[in-house]
Amino acid sequence: MHRITGRAGGDSLIEMSPSDSFNDDINGYHQHASSSSGSPQQEQSPSPLTPDVCVETCESLNTSLASLAPSDHSDSPHFEAQTLDRINTLTGLSRKRALFLKFRSRIDKQQQSKDSVFFRDGERRIDFVLSYDEDKDGERKQERRKIYEANLVNVGLELETEDKSESDDGKTYFVKIHAPWEVLATYADVLKIKVPFKANDIPDNSEMPMNWLSTPFRLPEHIMHPEPDYFTAPFNKSKADFFLIGDKDTFFPPSVRNRIVYYILSRCSYFRDECGDKDKKGIKRLLNNSTYTAAFPLHDSRYWTRSKDANCESERYNLHKHWARFFCFFKEQPLNLIRKYYGEKIGIYFAWLGFYTEMLLFAAIVGTICFVHGFLTYGDNEWSKEICNETIGGNIVMCPLCDKKCGYWKLNSTCNSSWQSHLFDNVGTVFFAIFMGIWVTLFLEFWKRRQARLEYEWDLVDFEEEQQQLQLRPEYETKCTNRKLNRITQEMEPYLPITSKCARSCLSGATVLLWISLIIACIIGVIAYRLAVYAAFASIMKDSATAHLQVVGPYITPQLATSVTASCINFVIIMILNLMYERVAVWITDMEIPKTHLEYENKLTVKMFLFQFVNYYSSCFYVAFFKGKFVGYPGKYAYMFNSNLRNEECDPGGCLIELTTQLVIVMTGKQVWGNIQEALVPWLMNWWGSRKARNHPESLYSRWEQDHDLQGFGQLGLFYEYLEMVIQFGFITLFVASFPLAPLMALINNIIEVRVDAWKLTTQFRRPVAAKAHSIGAWEEILNGMAVLSVVTNAFIVAFTSDMIPRLVYMYAYGEMSMKGYINNSLSVFNISATNWENRPDEDENPYWFNSSITTCRYRDYRYPPGHEKEYAHNMQFWHILAAKLAFIIIMEHVVFLVKFFVAWMIPDVPSDVRARVKRERYLVQEYLHNYEVEKLKIQLSQNGHNECSCTPMIYPSLTKHEVLSECL
Repeated sequence: MHRITGRAGGDSLIEMSPSDSFNDDINGYHQHASSSSGSPQQEQSPSPLTPDVCVETCESLNTSLASLAPSDHSDSPHFEAQTLDRINTLTGLSRKRALFLKFRSRIDKQQQSKDSVFFRDGERRIDFVLSYDEDKDGERKQERRKIYEANLVNVGLELETEDKSESDDGKTYFVKIHAPWEVLATYADVLKIKVPFKANDIPDNSEMPMNWLSTPFRLPEHIMHPEPDYFTAPFNKSKADFFLIGDKDTFFPPSVRNRIVYYILSRCSYFRDECGDKDKKGIKRLLNNSTYTAAFPLHDSRYWTRSKDANCESERYNLHKHWARFFCFFKEQPLNLIRKYYGEKIGIYFAWLGFYTEMLLFAAIVGTICFVHGFLTYGDNEWSKEICNETIGGNIVMCPLCDKKCGYWKLNSTCNSSWQSHLFDNVGTVFFAIFMGIWVTLFLEFWKRRQARLEYEWDLVDFEEEQQQLQLRPEYETKCTNRKLNRITQEMEPYLPITSKCARSCLSGATVLLWISLIIACIIGVIAYRLAVYAAFASIMKDSATAHLQVVGPYITPQLATSVTASCINFVIIMILNLMYERVAVWITDMEIPKTHLEYENKLTVKMFLFQFVNYYSSCFYVAFFKGKFVGYPGKYAYMFNSNLRNEECDPGGCLIELTTQLVIVMTGKQVWGNIQEALVPWLMNWWGSRKARNHPESLYSRWEQDHDLQGFGQLGLFYEYLEMVIQFGFITLFVASFPLAPLMALINNIIEVRVDAWKLTTQFRRPVAAKAHSIGAWEEILNGMAVLSVVTNAFIVAFTSDMIPRLVYMYAYGEMSMKGYINNSLSVFNISATNWENRPDEDENPYWFNSSITTCRYRDYRYPPGHEKEYAHNMQFWHILAAKLAFIIIMEHVVFLVKFFVAWMIPDVPSDVRARVKRERYLVQEYLHNYEVEKLKIQLSQNGHNECSCTPMIYPSLTKHEVLSECL
């Protein structure tokens, strides 16, 4: 292999010399406009040929060359000149043998299994597939493909084309791509891919006591650990014999092979050198302009049966059997096999999702216990008894909750809602809020340890620096025409001017703010709906202005009807805005032209999360912290934007039950809708694809297209999976004080989610290109931020949304350790007959209840009664309660944060055994490289005639061995 031009990570790829030993026939590939039987391929004969056979075959081929079909490119001048040049360079037996092998590849093509992942010679593995539909093509697209594929050949890839007759629709061509050893070795060196050089000699002491209890949850050993454990080091092509290379064909796993090929495809140009249009580069642009219809690596087998090819691993079948079935939900995940087959990035996602689901089990158990506690103390709820009592709640007349259409109502009409509220608003709520603050810390700290172990086991230590320095986005390289000198590498590299970067960032930020403003406007619209429709529900559901319950059933109240319908409308708005904003977020991120893939993902993550945070949580924040807080009092109510819409009041049972309703509808609706989208839609599309392929069960369409109709788990697909789980994480942490069963619902959803994602990935989607990632990226910082915010929100929910603090203040300061009389104490009195209505917005009309014979009504607040010198001003109890609320917030936050920091300090981010293994591996790399160089020098000296020196060469004669290793490092 000889390098001609190019450098890694820059504008050009590493080109391979046409004279390389593996490329005797330009990889067996010829440029074409179309093909009916595929390109002639050079194939190694399993047995030697006799001269007589070769002569006879050669003579028959010479007579048949002119009769080849036009679709075999025999009419192409380029093909003829290239073929004649090659034939003329061959002499004797080699010439006859090469021509015979070309002919035999055509004859034996139909004998190859349709499930094969190899070229027609049965030896070269298919690392990538490009497809295109020529019936829709013009000359420009054919020219692009011709140049692009020629450039792929120039960098050393081997191509083979399958004719459109092999596809189900009779229109699709498949270009199969194989990366030979020289290409893989070259780019493994460029990308610093870690490969094994020594078996791991550190004993595994991870056996747990009572380990036999986990036997039902385990998978077979060959599934959990498909590869032996090795010490690894970045591959160096010049020191290939340093590594444990047994078989070059299987040394690099398929996930690494397709990653290398995609790296080449993303940077290979489709322009001629004389054109100089460097923007025409990469497979993504060719897919966008429909030059190719698809580009993907192949699955290694069908998912329901093992491959018939003995050389094929059938890892997809193993994943489906042991992982992608729902009835395996109680089994552990084969993370090492997932990583080997799909790459580290998808592997780290499923590792995080599985760990998150495991930790949810503890939160779900505690939350369920708190809910059961509320249910068991149902009968001890003294304030609900007072509300339902005919002599107490039945004699308390409440002020109307809206103008014009709302009348007086009896307090006992809210009997059912007060009992329901107690299920979630009890002492267990405070305990659970504190517990979840600590649970979040434990989850994040233990995940750091789990992630550190995976980083080591999957050779991802120090990977971030490699990604930042080497893997520039092809879009950045093509769109940034300016060049500057990199002070570290001393090479010219593309860069984006600071003025252009600032302008793009400002436009991006303005777009995000515009969409967030749109969400806030929609929320205000929903609030206006709540205010307007409540009066309608109140007028519809009333029987009498004073005497009867204003309900049509024992549980349906105007408050509940308003809350449920508003929550459903809000959920629909959320879904619509999500669909619209997803495209906008990708567009503005592309416009910013991020430099690396990591930077691109981080920018997109921040934009999408900010939008989703406001979109999903704004309605919950309104109910939790704004509803019922700024209502005024009878005679001086507060109105929305000085309109005739009066601000909402909380139910006498509190606003917590409404927050619970809002949370349940949005969270459950999102999870149900997400599962329908993820499972049902792909299943229906795959079922439709199966119907199309029934008439061609053995066609290439059924092998390569049917299983790959959907592309859902690429880079953006994985991004949306993370986003979905992080939004769920926010629901179970930010507002968990209002709904202790939220972790249980999330647990059930995630158990299904893991298997649905596995099923989609294994059976419904094309095999994604393998990508490396050492962590969950920016999502980790977002989770940390939400963990801190959750402590604050839950403290405020308990203090200001729940009635827990007012009850405790009454019991300890006013009720003599008893809750009797709490309801009467918590309601203020308003004198109707002495009210001046001239300041009302609708002053031209009297309220519906103005002429009522009722002289006083009660309302939810702590104010002085009529006739007091501070009439309708907040009384002292109000300030006592406010002080208690603020004190509770401060104490709870400090206690939880103190425990969080203590737990984070006590639990190291990297386990001690992993730290020892990392040090051991670094030491061995130094030692083995030192010994390797010494042995290499001895061989060189012996070859130069210095056989008389039998002693070990001392590169550093005055240094000890460990000093030598340190110097080598």
